[in-house]
Amino acid sequence: MLWLDPRKNSCCFGEWGSIINTNSLLNKLIRSNLVNTTNQVEVLQRDPNSPLYSVKSFEELRLKPQLLQGVYAMGFNRPSKIQENALPMMLAEPPQNLIAQSQSGTGKTAAFVLAMLSHVDPNNKFPQALCVSPTYELALQTGKVIEQMGKHYSEVKLVYAIRGNKLQRGTQLQEQVVIGTPGTMLDWCLKFKFIDPKKIKVFVLDEADVMIATQGHQDQSIRIQRMLPKQCQMLLFSATFEETVWNFAQRIVPDPNIIKLKREEETLDTIKQYYVLCNSKEEKFMALCNIYGAITIAQAMIFCHTRKTAGWLAGELSREGHQVALLSGEMQVEQRAAVIDRFRDGKEKVLVTTNVCARGIDVEQVSVVINFDLPVDRDGNPDNETYLHRIGRTGRFGKRGLAINMVDSRFSMNVLNKIQDHFNKKIEKLDTDDLDEIEKIAG
Repeated sequence: MLWLDPRKNSCCFGEWGSIINTNSLLNKLIRSNLVNTTNQVEVLQRDPNSPLYSVKSFEELRLKPQLLQGVYAMGFNRPSKIQENALPMMLAEPPQNLIAQSQSGTGKTAAFVLAMLSHVDPNNKFPQALCVSPTYELALQTGKVIEQMGKHYSEVKLVYAIRGNKLQRGTQLQEQVVIGTPGTMLDWCLKFKFIDPKKIKVFVLDEADVMIATQGHQDQSIRIQRMLPKQCQMLLFSATFEETVWNFAQRIVPDPNIIKLKREEETLDTIKQYYVLCNSKEEKFMALCNIYGAITIAQAMIFCHTRKTAGWLAGELSREGHQVALLSGEMQVEQRAAVIDRFRDGKEKVLVTTNVCARGIDVEQVSVVINFDLPVDRDGNPDNETYLHRIGRTGRFGKRGLAINMVDSRFSMNVLNKIQDHFNKKIEKLDTDDLDEIEKIAG
């Protein structure tokens, strides 16, 4: 990976083919069924008198030829629902701000990447577009989308503002696009002055609900945003937005256009959801072992609430002789990258993780997600957004998927009931008679 070599802090798009594995998960974008979505979106324009504009083809956007070539090389035949509504706003002159909700697997990353690449001037050798992601892994994944989208646009370069990418003091960045995590991006702008915020044309917050709802990330993102010029285009994307997050986003993004998914379409219809009744952590482990034979046919992700539980579960599964990978937030960047690469390559069939992997990490082969612990916030209330992101790791791009929830108390049953009510989606009880169905879906 690029971050492993301190001498290679950036890369011209044309050089990336030998550095980034072309068999990466970016192949997900080649699937034509990515755009065959029935999601209905609600568009709220900043100027209600302006005609509602959407596109049915990429030619209508009048893109630079190099970018249009990149779009088609990625396998996009026509814009997805989110793209056909968002791109005309993002590419407008003068630039328009946008707050957009879009499910995983609908092409939102490709949409804001196209906007960034369209607005930068390759003749100006300094940062002009910033993209802030909540995790190192998601930042790298966005970079891979830029690499594919811009492979015919070699004049534009990219650099990662992530932990582990150390630059010498006084470095003057010549890359036009910077992708990174909030803390490092803020340091590059404020402390080290690698980036001149006043020259930024486009600012993207990906998984914006995490950014502005998480302590630390929220403050860092706001501090970056406040350094940017008034004319800078602000783009906020996420799969979910609670009402409080929407209200906050609109306070920090002036005069936004808003694209929302209708509530009943937030949960992916391709995912079948079950729950298993247990009485303890040990019973949950036994139930997991009972169905493990079915889920190992495909790849599975198991989510735990704490690092301690994740470590215990991975250890127990290993003692049973299973090939299991463990991923949690306290691991070093290099360790996390190695774990994800091994899982993507199929060297481990099951990944045990905390919420570090709940958002945006695409492994196409995952067809089963298990919530060993249901997601709750600090106050013990159901975390509906995290639940949606977790189960969104399966059933991607129109494929069938399976989510299994472990319930071990009245409290967790109450959490599950509230999640069902929130999404208006019945979650069925799993009995041993259902294992044939699990094997069919998981395989």
